Amino acid sequence: MTHPVFDLSGKAALVTGAASGIGAAIASRLAASGVAVALADIDLERARAAAERLERAVALQVDVTSRPSVDACVATAEAALGRLDIVCANAGVSSMRPALELTDADWDFNFDVNARGVFLTNQAACRAFLASGRKGVIVNTASLASKVGAPLLAHYSASKFAVLGWTQALAKEMAPHGIRVNAVCPGFVKTSMQDREIAWEGELRGMTPEAVFAEYVSLTPLGRIEEPEDVADVVLFLASDAARFMTGQGVNVTGGVRMD
Repeated sequence: MTHPVFDLSGKAALVTGAASGIGAAIASRLAASGVAVALADIDLERARAAAERLERAVALQVDVTSRPSVDACVATAEAALGRLDIVCANAGVSSMRPALELTDADWDFNFDVNARGVFLTNQAACRAFLASGRKGVIVNTASLASKVGAPLLAHYSASKFAVLGWTQALAKEMAPHGIRVNAVCPGFVKTSMQDREIAWEGELRGMTPEAVFAEYVSLTPLGRIEEPEDVADVVLFLASDAARFMTGQGVNVTGGVRMD
């Protein structure tokens, strides 16, 4: 039997970047806990494919860098699901390059999706919560790289540090309204993004992808690469009443790579 604090039956959630990887895992975990879920992604077809595997799920297209697109997505999700209680701002991107070789395009690409996307999604979510009078929950996807600067990922780290700063400040502003805002900070997660990063890092450091992968495992005290479901379970916790007295937190989900 599900413990009452983890019973999210009757709730509704929006997850961005939900077509694959961590976002798809989050949507699946929420759906399995009785939540009606809107899976939003820039790739609508893949979002539809992910939604078809779940009960009470709809797929929406969103460009998280565009305010009109985000506002429309949040409004459509609320209308389609009949309510909105949980918003997971998960959409993210990465690229890899030495800091002194970064271009303006590299910087803007990471900040537009990772930082601006969270800003716009959170803002629209909070406005919807306030308008409905619901004590909603926001969970943002930050990163291990939001806690410690990562070589070759300076721009990505900076964008994820921004996510944590925003999460803390918004949490303080929304607390009087009963709206909780937290973030998860995943480590080396087995996703298509990680596959690309392993190839990039191997090329930049003169290593094979296999050697890079092995290094990631060696850096993880729990001794394996993280799965998207490892992150999704913590998001489920943060979305539930079990985390009712938590807000403004950046929760490490790294297998021990980061312990503070």
